[in-house]
Amino acid sequence: MSLFKRVKNLIAKPEPIKEEKSILSLTAGDVCEVSLVTYQVTGRTQNRSRNAVLLTLQDGTDIKYLAVEERERTVYELYEPIDGRLDSVEEVPTILELDDRSYHLEEQYSGFIVCTGKTPFKQGGEQYVWSYQSDDMKLVRIEWQDGRFMLYAGEKVLPADVRVLRG
Repeated sequence: MSLFKRVKNLIAKPEPIKEEKSILSLTAGDVCEVSLVTYQVTGRTQNRSRNAVLLTLQDGTDIKYLAVEERERTVYELYEPIDGRLDSVEEVPTILELDDRSYHLEEQYSGFIVCTGKTPFKQGGEQYVWSYQSDDMKLVRIEWQDGRFMLYAGEKVLPADVRVLRG
């Protein structure tokens, strides 16, 4: 090694350390673990105004959705799609009855989303979301965009049960 290269290496700034991926920054192709099950992230829907993402997770043929929202603390909810339909966005009820369980409307919001990868909605745009909770802490989520409804059932996940395996 020449003297100039040695001096250059001494003066040169070291490369910045790569930031580790967080659960909010995962994209298609990354791998994460939720409640001891390993999933590949196949899609991502992001609502920037709420600092929230809905990750499409796949384990073999099993598809689930991990809703992550950063508030005072990060909230994790794991959903799976359910069959059902609603006729109109104006007729979304405040109380849902599913499988002998009552779900009460907790939150309703709308915002612009950005979709990447395999997601229930193929393009971004304005999306409306209704979040419900039952007395025994089960969750239902309804999404509407461009005339299409998606219904999900799920439950909250402890932050310690979610981790990024490979980015």
